[in-house]
Amino acid sequence: MRLLDRVAAHVQAITRRYTLHYPAHGGRQEDPWHADFEEFKVRRVISGTHYCDFGHTYRGGDTSECDLSKPLEAHHSIIEFALQNGVDIKLLEQFYPGVSTMGVGKWIDSDQNLTLLCVWHHRGHGGVHIASASDWEAYQFVKGLIS
Repeated sequence: MRLLDRVAAHVQAITRRYTLHYPAHGGRQEDPWHADFEEFKVRRVISGTHYCDFGHTYRGGDTSECDLSKPLEAHHSIIEFALQNGVDIKLLEQFYPGVSTMGVGKWIDSDQNLTLLCVWHHRGHGGVHIASASDWEAYQFVKGLIS
């Protein structure tokens, strides 16, 4: 018997609690690049790519786990809007060359930092804002992992 065969399938409830420390920031209404955020969604409709990126990318177009009863939502996939004033630009530049020229604020609402998700994969129990990073990453490859 292989070691992996010894533990039966099981369900486990997980609770995580920690404190985030957001830097001071303006509201979305004052954001000079918010129009770019809205334009991202419009471009996705026009280009025929208005779909939940989770279902499209990791499920090959299978949206059976998506909540399509509500409009799709744009998600800041690397750096959230509210965190932009705390970004170490030198660190970010190492992974996203050109961001220092563009400016963090504009980059935050650029295609490079945005993805389109259904409400379940964005803010639901199986969403990127709720699941831990390790669970979210695994969920992309293990159907039904999070309920």
